[in-house]
Amino acid sequence: MIFDHAGRVVGQHQVEHRQFLPQAGWVEHDASEIWERTQEVIVAALKQADILGSDLVAIGITNQRETTVAWDITTGQPLSHAIVWQDVRTSEFLATLSEDVQKTIRFKTGLTIAPYFSGSKINWLLENVPETRSANARFGTIDSWLLWNLSGGVRGGVHATDVTNASRTLLMDLETLQWDDELLRIFGVTKDSLPIIKSSSTVYAHTDPHGAFGSAIPIAGIVGDQQAAMVGQVCFERGESKTTYGTGNFALLNTGTEIVRSTHGLLTTVCFKFGEEPAKYALEGSVAVTGSAIQWLRDQLGIISSAAETENLASSVLDTAGVYFVPAFSGLFAPYWRSDARGVIVGLTRAANKAHLVRAALEAICYQTREVMDAMVADSGLPMSEMRVDGGITANSLCMQMQADIMGVEISKPLIAETTALGAAYAAGLAVGFWTSTEELRKQWQESRRWKPTSTVEARKSGYSRWKKAVERSLNWVD
Repeated sequence: MIFDHAGRVVGQHQVEHRQFLPQAGWVEHDASEIWERTQEVIVAALKQADILGSDLVAIGITNQRETTVAWDITTGQPLSHAIVWQDVRTSEFLATLSEDVQKTIRFKTGLTIAPYFSGSKINWLLENVPETRSANARFGTIDSWLLWNLSGGVRGGVHATDVTNASRTLLMDLETLQWDDELLRIFGVTKDSLPIIKSSSTVYAHTDPHGAFGSAIPIAGIVGDQQAAMVGQVCFERGESKTTYGTGNFALLNTGTEIVRSTHGLLTTVCFKFGEEPAKYALEGSVAVTGSAIQWLRDQLGIISSAAETENLASSVLDTAGVYFVPAFSGLFAPYWRSDARGVIVGLTRAANKAHLVRAALEAICYQTREVMDAMVADSGLPMSEMRVDGGITANSLCMQMQADIMGVEISKPLIAETTALGAAYAAGLAVGFWTSTEELRKQWQESRRWKPTSTVEARKSGYSRWKKAVERSLNWVD
């Protein structure tokens, strides 16, 4: 996506890449394919905007944070498929860590012990892919892989990441913002194989002039996707929050320069760090399956042919006819952190049809989001009067109305829904002076739509308690 000074989109292009599901609980991507697709969308977006690469002042990168790549810096080739954030193959390894070790990890990183994060994925690669133990092997999240390739790859590519991505590895100390020797030892990872950690808004490198941009442009922003959405939603101050609806759902609450340690199943993470300014922190609640539940209805069950159909189909019935769908395909994330959970559909009667199931899938998105936001209010003591939203599912007006009704708060959507890409652009633009301050960015934010709750307190209460009952049914499925 290409943005102008007013934050308007002037060019964009997108291409899907493949998901690999080699066995139950495993999710993989082909890093080479991601790099090829990246080059394709760069060329197509420039063409659509009718500009040259040299017309760009800076480039920002945002990415699905915990997805982990290993590659060889002499050949430039990945050493295996990338292990995706949703992958749960490392559950057994994590279960072998002693309570003391787990405590250390939780305190230093602000994260919970879950296969979601990169540290155990790197450990798995080191144990199972001999090539990753070579001195030429490098590890990183997708941002590092793209930065390395964009800045020249085997011809001197830069191996770096930013604090937001590093904070999701189980290897970085939240207080020092550096790789931690004790954590590296626990996961068997060497510091030399990891990227250098930098601010989210700084010049990391310049693009290879022989590459897709055809010019040397500063790569000046890297922000993990959820933190990038916080920046795009201009949630720069303590107490501001947003929820991004994507493959999964992610809610963040800015806690300023304070590291708030959660007692309600949330994660403590770096929100962003601009240049030399102190880092800002956040509480985060992650829901593993939201948009991907809609993909599942489309690709695995075949009951819809496109995500856009869900609104009409779900609107054709007044309610779910008592059907509840808990899409715990690879366990539950916040606030449960239960990798033994699996997906369930409960409350089925002979009267239930596909419209009820689709509506139940939309409700599941909303209920999971409510659970996370309730935990945030409990942890922070900050009341919630409205929630800013972004991401693909916000195009579904019925789902957003259901969200307002289930939570009992107003839902606000910005004019530019793709705030993740916008946030990466903002971080890059701030680093090179294209925008002078966060205050300037704040003035650009505009609302496109607002949903107000229409439900009664009783309806909210009874629906939520049945949802909780359905969640109970999904637990203890894997021994």
